[in-house]
Amino acid sequence: MADFTHLNKKGEALMVDVGEKNITHRTARAFAKVKMERETLQKLLNSELKKGDGLATARIAGIMAAKRTWELIPLCHNIPIDSVEITFDNNGEDELYIHSLAKCSYKTGIEMEALTAASVTALTVYDMCKAIDRKMEIKEIKLVEKTGGKSDFIND
Repeated sequence: MADFTHLNKKGEALMVDVGEKNITHRTARAFAKVKMERETLQKLLNSELKKGDGLATARIAGIMAAKRTWELIPLCHNIPIDSVEITFDNNGEDELYIHSLAKCSYKTGIEMEALTAASVTALTVYDMCKAIDRKMEIKEIKLVEKTGGKSDFIND
């Protein structure tokens, strides 16, 4: 059997032991894209949804989700998060772009938290807008960048 970081010699799942690793400053950026009708995007951007301010609600949901990643994703460590930021932009037509940035100083990375933040933010946008746009699509969720630890990563 190949050496897998989250399996023991019997092939059973395990949490990686980070006890001997050094604490380093780590960051991760993630991205999500939600495609929707042009009118839906305008209502979202102008806080004109019947459910309320969709972007504010989605931002809070994403931050809260990042803080609970260890409860959602098996084998993730409960890490001390220094900050999580969610920002939005769009293509001016029919796509909302979600950017998350998560930071910590710890022994293991924060990319799962950044990805979870972007994912739950996108899901919340969907929930806030679904009453007026049933054709919405979450088109993309990806890790854009991670720094700190053994290896940095950039996904252009």
